[in-house]
Amino acid sequence: MAQMRHIVLILAMLTMLALASSCAGGAGGSGGGGPTGAAFDPPAEPVMPQVSVNAPDIDVSHVSDGYVVAHATSSARVKFQVAKGDMAYNYDLPNDDTPTVFPINMGDGSYLFRIMKNAGGNNYLEAEAVEQDVTLTSEFAPFVIPNQFCDYTRTSACVAKARELTRSVSNQGEAVRDICEFVVDNVKYDTAKAERLSNETGYIPDPDETLASGTGICFDYASLGGAMLRSVGFPAKVVTGYVTSGSSRDLYHAWVMVYADGNWQTVEFSVVAGEWSRVDLTFASAGSTAFTGDGTSYTERYVY
Repeated sequence: MAQMRHIVLILAMLTMLALASSCAGGAGGSGGGGPTGAAFDPPAEPVMPQVSVNAPDIDVSHVSDGYVVAHATSSARVKFQVAKGDMAYNYDLPNDDTPTVFPINMGDGSYLFRIMKNAGGNNYLEAEAVEQDVTLTSEFAPFVIPNQFCDYTRTSACVAKARELTRSVSNQGEAVRDICEFVVDNVKYDTAKAERLSNETGYIPDPDETLASGTGICFDYASLGGAMLRSVGFPAKVVTGYVTSGSSRDLYHAWVMVYADGNWQTVEFSVVAGEWSRVDLTFASAGSTAFTGDGTSYTERYVY
């Protein structure tokens, strides 16, 4: 992920917030009735994109469903760009012909998709490009399937865990609560990893690895939470950007936005039915409520 060096600053904030917080950690109680909402009715199995190595290098046949698939073969590093207007997302694309899914995450409109191959240093040359008008079947379409930064399969451990956690819940609020509380209670912030990645770019989180190790950085928390929520039918955005609170400014961070037909209110979370609600699993894991109140400003940069 670009600007991973800001992770070290987040770590410092997490440490201070954990020490200052009067919370005992975890997601805490609901503070008044339990989670509510429509009945929880997950899909029989996770919604998955259709991927084929026999498709064109840039496969736009599924853009209305919220994704594009690309693959390339090269001895050099390869990038894939998704652009709309003045906004562009640049992703690493495997150079061994592995088909990779990328979200159509900027709504309806005219898109430019480009495969670019490294020509030395930071220079890339366009190898192939496709322009495509996109009309999504739903605004949620890009955020209910896996992609490079929210990666899982039908047989992923994180998918099985999400199913296990929500098997007996009675409404959507409870399902969101049980997944988020699990991540908060079972993943610890990885200081060493944050320091190791502080000056690197291109980091891609692995939800199953985070689940197995029980450790991660903010991008890992968001990717795991997003994968588990999506796999049981909740639209969930994995967001990276900046967070500001009090005297601490421009901390690069990652969080989840979830859409549910249910409510869940605690001192650390506020999920409201029928709207995109922020779930900051990283700061909640430190027992902090400081990044959920009016004194905090979140600024989105990239949405996956």
